[in-house]
Amino acid sequence: MNSEYFYTQRKKIRLLTSIILIVIGGLPVLFTSCRNDVEKVKKITQRDSLPHQKAEDIELLYSEYGDLIFKLTSPHVKIYQGEEPRMIFPEGMKVIFFDSTGNNIRSRLTADYGIKYDKKKKMIAKKDVVVKNLEKNERLNTEKLIWDQRKSKIYTDKFVTITTEDEVLYGEEGMESDESFDSWVIKKPKGKMEYSEEELDKTDENK
Repeated sequence: MNSEYFYTQRKKIRLLTSIILIVIGGLPVLFTSCRNDVEKVKKITQRDSLPHQKAEDIELLYSEYGDLIFKLTSPHVKIYQGEEPRMIFPEGMKVIFFDSTGNNIRSRLTADYGIKYDKKKKMIAKKDVVVKNLEKNERLNTEKLIWDQRKSKIYTDKFVTITTEDEVLYGEEGMESDESFDSWVIKKPKGKMEYSEEELDKTDENK
């Protein structure tokens, strides 16, 4: 073998050694960077998943131009901040809607679980959701309901039951209504059952 061959091989070995050293030298930086990213993700996750405040037996009042619009009460609330501030009501909630004068109750909403999003101006009620229009004596039952405060409406795509003074109506794909449950539309209605006023009164007593 000639000297040119050995010279070429030595160049290859030196080049390979340099690459290995560069890779090994860069590993601590890479691991440090990954560790920092993981720590950032953990901090963000913890910030969004852990409540900043907790409160018992709360009452929230919302008014416009001095008139009371609605009142929300709940036995327990968890308040979260961060990118998506929200209030969670793990033990249920009750919302009372007032008329334009702010003195008379028009309707009420109850649920076993609720989430209120501050930025979105939306509230999601879940588990045994009941909306009652006290003026028209009509009731809505469903398992999930979304209340859009900006649009002043409530809606759901879940199965609903609407009970009026003399009949029971069903909606397989939900319904949409104003927030006072005064004017509503059932999506894909199904079935219709006559309901006596006496039976309705007995059912209301149990709610």
